[in-house]
Amino acid sequence: MTGGIGAEQTHVFPRLLDLEYPVVERGQGVWLELSDGRKLLDACSGGAMVTCLGHGLTEIADAAAAQAEQIAYMYNHFFTNQAQELLAAQLIEVAAPEMARVRFVSGGSEANETMIRIMRQYHVDRGEPERWRVISQAQSYHGATMGALALTGRNWLQRPFESYLPDFAHIGPSTWRSDPSGDAALDQLDRLIEQAGPGAIAGFVCEPVGAAALPGYTAPDKFWLGLDERRKEHGFLVCFDEIVTGLGRTGSWFAYQQLPIVPDIVTAGKGLGAGYAPLAAALCRQHVFDTIAANSGELEHGHTWDGAPLPCAVGLAVMGHIVEHDLVQRVWSRGPHLRDELEHAVGGMPIVREVRGRGFLLGVELVDPRDSTSLLPAQIDVAELVDGTCENTGLLVTSSHSSLDGMVGDQTLLAPAFNASDGELTEMISRFAIALAEVQANVERRLESGLD
Repeated sequence: MTGGIGAEQTHVFPRLLDLEYPVVERGQGVWLELSDGRKLLDACSGGAMVTCLGHGLTEIADAAAAQAEQIAYMYNHFFTNQAQELLAAQLIEVAAPEMARVRFVSGGSEANETMIRIMRQYHVDRGEPERWRVISQAQSYHGATMGALALTGRNWLQRPFESYLPDFAHIGPSTWRSDPSGDAALDQLDRLIEQAGPGAIAGFVCEPVGAAALPGYTAPDKFWLGLDERRKEHGFLVCFDEIVTGLGRTGSWFAYQQLPIVPDIVTAGKGLGAGYAPLAAALCRQHVFDTIAANSGELEHGHTWDGAPLPCAVGLAVMGHIVEHDLVQRVWSRGPHLRDELEHAVGGMPIVREVRGRGFLLGVELVDPRDSTSLLPAQIDVAELVDGTCENTGLLVTSSHSSLDGMVGDQTLLAPAFNASDGELTEMISRFAIALAEVQANVERRLESGLD
C-alpha cells in the first residue's frame, strides 16, 4: 500500500496497529478515490455491506441537510418526531408487514443488544424470569458489545473476553462440511435445550443468511421447519439478526421472507441508513409488544441517538429511493445471474470449495488447493492475502479469517450496491477472478515451500 497512515502517524486508535491505512477522499456510485490517486471498485458496499445505494447520492445528503436545519436531535425519552413516526410506519407497511413495532438505534450491535433486552423483558413479563439462556449459531457475527459478542459463537473472538460474557450456548452451522441436511444442528439444539431445561431458554438467535463470518450461507429448510416446531413446543422466541440482510440485500425486504419461518424479533441496520447516517432498528411482532404493554408497560432500555430526527430522515430517504427505483426487485432478478457469473469465474479454481449466496450477498469459501477440501494453515491468513491482492487489482472486497474457528475455510464476501450497473458488476467479478488466481498461485508456492 502507498500513501497510507500508520499508527505512529495519527492520534486515531486504529483497529490494526501494524497497518498503514489508505486515505479515501471521495466516493461516487461504486467507485472510490484514494489520496494517492488510485481508484477502487467497491464490491462490498463501503467495506461493511452498508452503502447499498453507493456513494455520493445527492438526494440522501439533501434529506439529511434539510432535517438538520429543522431539528437534528432530541432525546427519545422526552419526545417523538415526525421522521421517526413516518419511518416506523414505512418499515412495517412496506418492508416488514409481519412485524408490529420498531425501536430505532444507531448501529447493529445496539440493535442486537435491544433484541436481547426485548426478548428478556417479554419472558419476565410473562412470569417466566428463569428464561434467560440464549442459543445461537456458532459460525456467526452479531456485534462488538458484550451481549452481542456472546451471541457470536467464535471462540477466537470471544476468548479474551469470556469472563465478561453471558453463558450463551451455540450450535454448529449446517454446511457441506459437517451437516448438509440440517439434522445434526437440530439434534444439537435438542441436546442444549435438554441440558439447560426447556424453561430456561429465552430464544434462538441467528442470521437467516450469513454475512461476515459465513457469507451467503443459509441452513436448509428442514432446519427452519424444525426450529419452528421447537419454538412452539418449548416457548422460546426466534430472533433473526438481519443487520446485513435487511432492506433488500438478498432480494426481498428481509431475508426471512424467503424462508419457511417468521421470527418474533428481527433486527436491521447497515442498509437502513445506507452509509449516510448511523441507523439500525429492532422490530418485533404484535404478541411480543402486547405482552410487554400489558404487564410492565415499559422497555427500560435506550441509547442517546435512538429515534433521533436526522438519522430517521435519512432512513426515510433511503427507503424512498429503494421503492422509487424498485431496487429490491432489481436485486431479486439480477442476483441469481450475478452468483452464476461468480461461480463461472472462480468456481473451478482448486482454492475455491463453494460459491453461494442470495441476491447481492455472495460468499466464496477458500480451502487448501491441494485437495479443495481441507482448511488452509492459519498462518497463511489467506483472507488478508485476498483483500490485499484485490486492492492492488483495484477492487474492494472483505474477507474473514474463518479457518481460525475450525468449522469452515476462510471466506470472501461480495456485496455490491443495489444500483451498480451490469457493466460494473461484471467488472467486479472479472477483477476478483484475476486477484484470486494470483492468490492461489501465491498460496501454492508457500505450501510447496513446506508451510503446512
